[in-house]
Amino acid sequence: MRKKSILSLVFALCIGTVAASATPDGDVSINRFKAERHGNYLSVDVNMALDELDVESNRVVLLTPKLVNGADSLSLPSVAVYGRRRYYYYKRNEGETMLSGPDETAFLAKKKPESMDYHQIVPWAGWLDGADFVLDRHDYGCCGAVVEKDRLVIGRYHEEFFPRLVYIQTDAPREKRRVLEGRSYIDFPVDQTVIYPDYRRNAEELNVIRTTIDAVLNDKDAIIDTVWLKGYASPESPYSHNADLAKGRTEAVKNHIRKMYDFDDALIITDYEPEDWEGLRKAVEASVLEHKSEILELIDGDLEPDAKEWKIKSTYPSEYRYMLNNFYPALRHTDYRVSYVIRSYSNPDEILEVLAKAPQNLSQTEFYIAAAQYEPGSDEFAEVFETAVRMYPDDEIANLNAANAAMRRGDNAGAERYLRKAGSSPEAVYARGALAIRTGDLGTARKLLSEAAGAGLEQAAETLAELEERNQFTN
Repeated sequence: MRKKSILSLVFALCIGTVAASATPDGDVSINRFKAERHGNYLSVDVNMALDELDVESNRVVLLTPKLVNGADSLSLPSVAVYGRRRYYYYKRNEGETMLSGPDETAFLAKKKPESMDYHQIVPWAGWLDGADFVLDRHDYGCCGAVVEKDRLVIGRYHEEFFPRLVYIQTDAPREKRRVLEGRSYIDFPVDQTVIYPDYRRNAEELNVIRTTIDAVLNDKDAIIDTVWLKGYASPESPYSHNADLAKGRTEAVKNHIRKMYDFDDALIITDYEPEDWEGLRKAVEASVLEHKSEILELIDGDLEPDAKEWKIKSTYPSEYRYMLNNFYPALRHTDYRVSYVIRSYSNPDEILEVLAKAPQNLSQTEFYIAAAQYEPGSDEFAEVFETAVRMYPDDEIANLNAANAAMRRGDNAGAERYLRKAGSSPEAVYARGALAIRTGDLGTARKLLSEAAGAGLEQAAETLAELEERNQFTN
């Protein structure tokens, strides 16, 4: 009986995959070992060095890889190296079955390879997380008697630590109020408040408003509750006259819309601003006028509107003429806002249909229901939450859920980006701790998980305990 091990390798352990390398101590050694999970399966890859193995004519060396975790175990197909006499014995008497059964890989000793790649895929089971991968060796003599045996633990497979992620479902859906807004430049003849649809570019500008309203009316799930209009005039006439023009022209736009749609009078709300000084300031600020700073100072000053306009006109006449021709036309505009409400959805199939066609109509709760129809970690699952955050770019819950979805599919950079806008709730703090685990910053992870646990989040305490347990094992 040999005193030394008849199997040899250097044991190595990591989380998720396990690797090994050969040593010269035994006549069978392991050059490489890796185990990885792929969904519902675990793949095992081993390279066995057989070049030093010498098998006597009447013997068989049977190598059986196994996965073992306490009382649970799974034997994988064996590899056998036969001495000449034993080999032909099995060939004559057992046919193709050989010693361990039909799945065995069998070699005649003189024809064995120097090394062989061994690959198996097994269905995933929970007990495989933490299972030892072992190699059992049995040396058989004549009459099937075991004359020598050995076992070597090659490594232990542990699932990569993926903390359970906490998604937030918002409370019962709030009223889904939406707004479409824009600006049109309707031309009126001098000092008039009557709309002529064919005057200059009025047909095009009126169509801008109509297109916006139609976009809502054509949505069967939307109900318009307000159309808001605000008219502006430019400062070149007396302020009181401009007030009359802005008010009258806004009423003209209101009446035009009522004729097109037969809206109730109360549905359309109007407002007006006699002179758009804010718009003029933006135009001057963006210009290269020689006396830009002085004109801006006058615009920001305390003079009454008429005095302010006269001061600019008289002090900087050439630049005033330039502003009159190039800036003032754009100050005569009508801003509009169409406010509407979207009905709620509860049927998952309907929600998925709306998600594909009009995601802007979904609430946060409805996005959550849509995501629940997909496998966590799938592209479809992540896409739901990424769409939600596009619809609600500044919403903390949308950003938190999108961060979790990104983390789940390995997009740590995306998760970090979303977490910047996820707020400071216990769930957001926990998500930052989970990301720290994923990136290997365990010190930060402990700090953040402790903070979230202290704020009452039970999952944070559970993850922290699991982190410490795993860290103790791996150390």
